[in-house]
Amino acid sequence: MPVASPAAVKAVPPPSGRKVPCEKCPLRDIHALREFSAKELEFVSEFKSGELNVAAGTNILLQGTNSAHLYTILSGWSFRYKMLPDGRRQILNYALPSDFLGLQGSVNDEMQHSVEALTDMTLCVFPREKLWQLYRDYPTLAFDLTWLAAREEQILDEHLLSVGRRTAMERLAYLLLVVFQRAEEVGLTRGNALQLPFTQQHVADTLGMSLVHTNKTLRRLAATKTFRWKDRRFEIIDREGLARIASYEAPKVKARRPFI
Repeated sequence: MPVASPAAVKAVPPPSGRKVPCEKCPLRDIHALREFSAKELEFVSEFKSGELNVAAGTNILLQGTNSAHLYTILSGWSFRYKMLPDGRRQILNYALPSDFLGLQGSVNDEMQHSVEALTDMTLCVFPREKLWQLYRDYPTLAFDLTWLAAREEQILDEHLLSVGRRTAMERLAYLLLVVFQRAEEVGLTRGNALQLPFTQQHVADTLGMSLVHTNKTLRRLAATKTFRWKDRRFEIIDREGLARIASYEAPKVKARRPFI
C-alpha cells in the first residue's frame, strides 16, 4: 500500500478537549442540515470525545495506517487523496464544514486514502470503537451515516465521469461550480463570491491534468466571462453559463441533509 513519506507527515496532536458543546454547535444553525431529536443530540454529545485544532498541511488521516478516530469538520477545509509510489497524487474530493471524515475507508481496517488539511481546521473527534453503539441503539443516526457514505459515492461517480468523459473545460467548470455550491450550502460564500483555499496544483491533481494544461484551461474558461478568480477570490458571474459548460444540472430540490 503506497503511503506518503513519514517525513512529510506532521504529527496529529491528541484531542484538545471540548470547547463547543453539541447543544450550541454552530453547524446546527445551518438551514441545509437536519435537526437532531433530543435523544440523538444527547448521544452525539456523549459520542464526541473532544475537539482537535489542526494546522493547514497536516495529514489528519494517512493511507495505509489505522485511525482510532472519526471526525466531523467544525470549521475549515480538507481534501481526500491517494498517492502512487512515485509521488503522483490524485485528489478524490474536498471536505467542508459538516462533512464526516474517516468512514470512507474500511470501517475498522487501515485507511485506503489520506486526508490533508487545506486550511487551519477545527474537528469534532469521535472514537471509532463507539460506532457499534450508534448502529445498535440509534437507527436514525445509523441511517445518517449510510446516507453520508452514499453521498460520497455519488460525488465520486461525478468525479469519475469528469476524469473519464468530460473535456478539460467541462471538468474545470464542473469542479468550480460544485465546490461553490457546496460552500454556499454551508454558509461560506458571500453573495456570489468565495475565498477558495486551493491552488492550481490542487485543481490539476483533482482533474488528472498537468499544471500547464490546467493553467491554459483556466484561462480559456475565464474568457467565457462566467466567473472571476484572482488571489484565491472566486466569483461566479453567470452560474447558468458555467453549468452549461460543465454539462451539469444541479438538483432542483434539496432536502435537509444529515451530519454527525
